[in-house]
Amino acid sequence: MSLPSTFQGAEVPEPKAQLSIAQRSLSDLKPNEVAVKVTATAINPVDYKIRDYAVFIQKYPAVLGSDAAGVVAAVGSEVKDLQVGERVFFQGIIGNYESSTFQQYCKMPAELLSKTPDNISDDEAAGIMLATVAVTTAFYSESGHSMTPPWQEGGQSVGKGKSLVIIGGASSVGQYAIQMARLSGFERIVTNASSSNHEFLKKIGAHVVLDRSESTPDALLEATGGLPFEFVFDAISSPATQKLAVQVLQKAKVSGGHVVIVQQPDPEAKALGQSEEPHIEIKPVMGLGSLSFVPMKRTDLGCLLP
Repeated sequence: MSLPSTFQGAEVPEPKAQLSIAQRSLSDLKPNEVAVKVTATAINPVDYKIRDYAVFIQKYPAVLGSDAAGVVAAVGSEVKDLQVGERVFFQGIIGNYESSTFQQYCKMPAELLSKTPDNISDDEAAGIMLATVAVTTAFYSESGHSMTPPWQEGGQSVGKGKSLVIIGGASSVGQYAIQMARLSGFERIVTNASSSNHEFLKKIGAHVVLDRSESTPDALLEATGGLPFEFVFDAISSPATQKLAVQVLQKAKVSGGHVVIVQQPDPEAKALGQSEEPHIEIKPVMGLGSLSFVPMKRTDLGCLLP
């Protein structure tokens, strides 16, 4: 496979403009870089936010996109564990246009690429990275709940005898949260969703799925079956869901309890969490892997607080 001198990409030509197709090219690979032919890319909420609010945009035209899968097209001189033609999936580097994914080719540091398993398609692989990093950061990073992850000794039993409430189980992030909770050994995983998603969420690991319209603090607490829990994971993180999560912990009288979210903390939800004892903390997390000004390591699942 050869790397073309030019290729097509979707660019934001000016502030708040719609995407347009343009010819693009890549600079020469550094020794640790890999050129990837992008075969599938996901669209995330962060993309329209970057376009509309010019976050991370240094100049125009800009290229967006941070979740993708593809095929290795070329490798730098120091890359040893990836070969041309191998399938990979990855999270691009926000703000670095050559490492953004709304284009036919991009380049990435080799350590930020993962090999795509044979049993999933590129379309499936392209949607994995951002949602998975959000959940693993929320569950296992010190900035989140700081549980021992299931790939370390003892990590598959940290949820033994415990329940976990996940708000928004049918969302992309929520689905990965359910599966991670299952891998962590939680005995009772409680979530909420529209009725059409109930059976699917049970299939991937949820024990109790409440209808979204009936998910009151009392109902969610009752669904835990009396098993203790230490935190609530809010995969939606809207002002309303943050308040709901805080109320669940308050009703359960969880000492040191906290809500882990993946958006900005809502001021009213924060105030609600401090309005009575025990106080409930709201902990926002954001994966670092796709920010170009942060040291990037495959094993680093740290967070950036807004």
